[in-house]
Amino acid sequence: MGNKAIEIANLDVSKLIQMLNEALAEEWLAYYQYWVGARVMEGPMRSEVEPELLLHATEELGHAELVAGRILQLGGTPLLNPSQWASYAKCPYEEPTDPYIEVILEQNLAGERCAIQRYEDIAQFTHGKDMSTHQMAITILNDELEHEHDIQDFLADLERLKEDIRKMRL
Repeated sequence: MGNKAIEIANLDVSKLIQMLNEALAEEWLAYYQYWVGARVMEGPMRSEVEPELLLHATEELGHAELVAGRILQLGGTPLLNPSQWASYAKCPYEEPTDPYIEVILEQNLAGERCAIQRYEDIAQFTHGKDMSTHQMAITILNDELEHEHDIQDFLADLERLKEDIRKMRL
């Protein structure tokens, strides 16, 4: 963090770096959860959902880059060892042991909701104190809200498909 930034910031920078390292761990785990889930997923609408999950994975990787960059700007060190990700992350990684599309989507939905809370917390912590981090958190938060919406739409489409199949059987 530059001298002027330190002068105007009115927050605990070490706490912020801790919060950002937790977010960084969560972004890496979210990237992998999306990527591997898209690869192993089975079920109806797979061909429509897979590209969207891969896009979400790419966006999570972009979030990791933003967060790591901000940690460095603040004078911190991003997590250096992937083995630390699970212990830092407050949003759990859910192994896709059941590859059914609805299970994969529900796991990703839970992850998005946790990420939404993470970035709301960072935005609140930095509001009026560290505008650069605040702006980054809001940008990522908006992406996470869009991801949540996308997943909810897919789950609603799957539910409608199941209802249509039930009606056809009657």
